[in-house]
Amino acid sequence: MSKVQTIVDQLKELTLIEASELVKAIEETFNVSAAAPVAAMAAAPVEAAPVEEKTSFNVKVSEVPADKKISVIKVVKNLLNIGLAEAKTKVESAPFVVAENVSKEDAEKYKTQLVEAGANVTLE
Repeated sequence: MSKVQTIVDQLKELTLIEASELVKAIEETFNVSAAAPVAAMAAAPVEAAPVEEKTSFNVKVSEVPADKKISVIKVVKNLLNIGLAEAKTKVESAPFVVAENVSKEDAEKYKTQLVEAGANVTLE
């Protein structure tokens, strides 16, 4: 039997306390650490990649509850400057895009008006 195998067999017979004492003795004797190298990497600060802020948004009406349909039709008519019949057709065909590639401020304004009227709106 080789020396390595003999040591492994002896290690198998150690209690947890004896194994802990052995680790401490090896660390002190050989001036090493038994800590996992992953812990050292985790402690190193990682720079986050800069996140590009979106500058243009699509305002999408995903759903219009039946009891809010008239209010939403009025808002869509005014926002898009279209006729009542065309606004009604759009609202009844939800989901639909109200505005494409608009600024964040305009998208928020549209969303606020549509949500107040009762529509479910998402910004994409």
